[in-house]
Amino acid sequence: MEVLSRSVYLGPNLYALFPVIRLTIQLGELEKWPSGKLGKDFTDGLLAALPTLAEHGCSYGEPGGFVRRLTEDEGTWMGHILEHVAIELQNIAGASVTYGKTRGTGTPGEYNVVYTYEQEDVGIEAGRLAQSLLLSLCPKELQSDEIRKNGFDWEEERDTFIRSAQRRALGPSTASLVKAAEERNIPWLRLNKYSLVQFGHGKYARKIQATITSETTHIGVELASDKEETNLLLGDLGLPVAKQILVYSEGRAAQAAKRIGYPVVVKPLNANHGRGVSIGLTDEASVRVAFEHASQHSRSVIVESFIEGLDHRLLVVDGKLVAASKRVPGHIKGDGKSTVEQLVDIVNSDERRGIGHAKVLTRLELDHQAHRLLEQKGYDEKSVPTDGEIVYLRSTGNLSTGGTAVDVTDVIHPDNREVAVRAAKAIGLDVCGVDFLTTDITQSHRVTGGAICEVNAAPGFRMHVAPSEGKPRDVAGPVLDMLFPPGSPSRIPIASITGTNGKTTTVRMTAHILKLAGHHVGLSTTDAVYIDGHKTVEGDMTGPVASRMILRDPSVDCAVLETARGGMLKRGIGYRHCNVGAVLNVQADHLGLRGIDTLEDLAEVKRIVIEIAKDAAVLNADDELCLRMADYSKADHLCYVTMNPDHQLVQQHVVAGGRAVVLERGIAGQMITLYDSGAHIPLLWTHTIPATLDGKAMHNVQNAMFAAAVAFSMGTKLDEIRHGLRTFDMTYFQAPGRMNICDEHPFKVILDYGHNPAAVNAMVNLTDQLEPKGKRRVVIAAPGDRRDEDIREIATLCAGHYDHYICKRDDDTRGRDGDEVPRMQRQALMDAGVPESAITVIPDEQEAVKAALEGSETGDLVLIFGDNIQRTWNQITTFGSDDDALGDQDDPSLLQIDLNPVHLSPAALDPDGTLIRDDRGVRLARPKEISD
Repeated sequence: MEVLSRSVYLGPNLYALFPVIRLTIQLGELEKWPSGKLGKDFTDGLLAALPTLAEHGCSYGEPGGFVRRLTEDEGTWMGHILEHVAIELQNIAGASVTYGKTRGTGTPGEYNVVYTYEQEDVGIEAGRLAQSLLLSLCPKELQSDEIRKNGFDWEEERDTFIRSAQRRALGPSTASLVKAAEERNIPWLRLNKYSLVQFGHGKYARKIQATITSETTHIGVELASDKEETNLLLGDLGLPVAKQILVYSEGRAAQAAKRIGYPVVVKPLNANHGRGVSIGLTDEASVRVAFEHASQHSRSVIVESFIEGLDHRLLVVDGKLVAASKRVPGHIKGDGKSTVEQLVDIVNSDERRGIGHAKVLTRLELDHQAHRLLEQKGYDEKSVPTDGEIVYLRSTGNLSTGGTAVDVTDVIHPDNREVAVRAAKAIGLDVCGVDFLTTDITQSHRVTGGAICEVNAAPGFRMHVAPSEGKPRDVAGPVLDMLFPPGSPSRIPIASITGTNGKTTTVRMTAHILKLAGHHVGLSTTDAVYIDGHKTVEGDMTGPVASRMILRDPSVDCAVLETARGGMLKRGIGYRHCNVGAVLNVQADHLGLRGIDTLEDLAEVKRIVIEIAKDAAVLNADDELCLRMADYSKADHLCYVTMNPDHQLVQQHVVAGGRAVVLERGIAGQMITLYDSGAHIPLLWTHTIPATLDGKAMHNVQNAMFAAAVAFSMGTKLDEIRHGLRTFDMTYFQAPGRMNICDEHPFKVILDYGHNPAAVNAMVNLTDQLEPKGKRRVVIAAPGDRRDEDIREIATLCAGHYDHYICKRDDDTRGRDGDEVPRMQRQALMDAGVPESAITVIPDEQEAVKAALEGSETGDLVLIFGDNIQRTWNQITTFGSDDDALGDQDDPSLLQIDLNPVHLSPAALDPDGTLIRDDRGVRLARPKEISD
């Protein structure tokens, strides 16, 4: 059994609408060995290793269902078993996961094993360990070479896995906050491997580290960390506190104890979790020993009066007491027979106890403090306490050192409640843990002499959400309600736009509309991430990493996300829901890659954005594959986009009050029209949209219709949509690589990134409508990883429309021989009837573009399908000038230009900062001209 590939999906994906891991495995010889053939030894061994597999329902939907699948007739196959084992391994490590499915890929012995996860690293390791366990249970001839050679220690591997998983898991406090967020439908992102979590998106986001929130003040944390200052501040307010003296040496500690009066407490100034604390000290020798212990945790040590009573943690959130817990120090209870050491083992056998914060309770340890307390009673590890005798091994009740917690929220006296609230407000903490000592929490501190011993920033929630005794308290909920008061937003509007062609232009149009409407837009495209129009990260940013980058930006108030097939197949979508999901079209591109072989396969991938859309799903009614997606939408509104005003389905939808954007013919041309809830709203004429070239570029007419539909569905006003579309053009600066036109030469040049048949056909149709006085020329190419038929079709679509053809390749040949693609396209052109004399093969892109430009004459039209868009645009715009060589290099000196002396009107540098151009992309000046 071999794992061929693995994909970890961060969000909605082809297999589920939540995070899953997919393993593509090849069973090899094990394909002939289902569980029935492996026999009873295999099944018994598996259930002995993981007894809780007996609880899996599998397809039977009831406990024991999976075991039935294992044992019935021929049984089930190893891929299916691997799925269940990977799930259960995560569960025994503390996760709560259930979903999985296994399906054959169509290749004999090959399966896709899919299972959900909570922590990515843990889920991956669960798959690896599941594979090793199953192979170890197989007959030797079926085991891997590694297992046959080195063996497999299941117990050791299991325990190592569990310890590793618990280290990576969210702590109990953070986990409770995440749970509260999910209950309130507040999105969250884990920002590191520890406890830093973001709740909410964009400008509404709030962060929490453990239980310190983004609203917690720095001065509050500093005060709480300084026990001496806290004591003085609270004492000055008349709150009950212990007497304290700060010391730096054993001698001073002894003097302070004598001055305060025994018994005393010795503790570090700024440690936590009860580390280094010694209480109830009654003589100088004990104080000196305690100082030595405390000084290991802090240079400054506090000696304070000992307050009689048990420690209580009073939790205050947003100025209200939300929970109170009595903390009992870690202890054992004698039975008259067992030694101290044995009694500790008995206590630690409680399955609720673990290491650190991994479980509800923490294991007891026989360490320095335990030995000191035993010595005070005249005991050691071998002593046998009497029946019923309580022996304390800790002087403080911290759960992290083995203590237990008893909820007392309902019985705390109002005076004690008020003390906690006043202390939290005095220190200035929004989430505050007040440690309060008293013999009886139900009585006023005025009666019992109770007092505050500490105030804690970042208090742990474990004792409240999972007390040893008493009622669990929802303490995380009030924190989330403080950060996100009921009714306040936590999400920014998200538009997720996908399709084979047009999505980059559509997201740019949509972002432009929203920006002009006053929004601070986060935009992801195939070339970069933009925040409020400023490019922040370059590259193909159409996957989940880019979307999460935008959703984490605190300045963004809406997101427009280009969502490409590749990102969805590699890592899924980086958010659970979008407000508006749009699918522009499903056309032949990238087929034969990543298991997507047909248009129907491709449609299933792109359909994901429709399945997760909540407010509106926008679909191309002129594309049958898009129409079928309507059945999968759960959005409040379904909006169709059609260029056919006689579309019967859309007509029925509109009559029923549905939403649609329709292209209609009027007396002055073609009108983009909006229908919604029975209203008929003419939006604007297509020829008034610069990106459509007077309405001739029909692909951009359609893109504008989708941008209008998305913007309207996001609540944008009609006039703002009109204004946005009327001011969006196809200059290189607004839409690089999308129908960029250069008119500064005696001939017209159009640069486009079209790289599939549909995109190329749209540009061919456009150039057919243009009427050059001279010849038509085209430079064509195709990505090397496309199917042979797609590469040939691109050439065939161009055949007969141009006077001269130059065939080139992309810089990255993607597995093809150097000139294989241009040779294939040359042959396709000839097969379509293009004379050989009209075709030139120039594999290198820069040389091909140079030849096309040099061969053009006045009045010609040149269409270039470019790969390296920035370089090609520079080459086009600098052609014939002194700086023509800039097409293939960057000159750092050009970045030093001082624009101020020449007082240029609003203009723009090329994206690489080389040349000054106006808003049409026309060059205003060369470096030499500026220096002159």
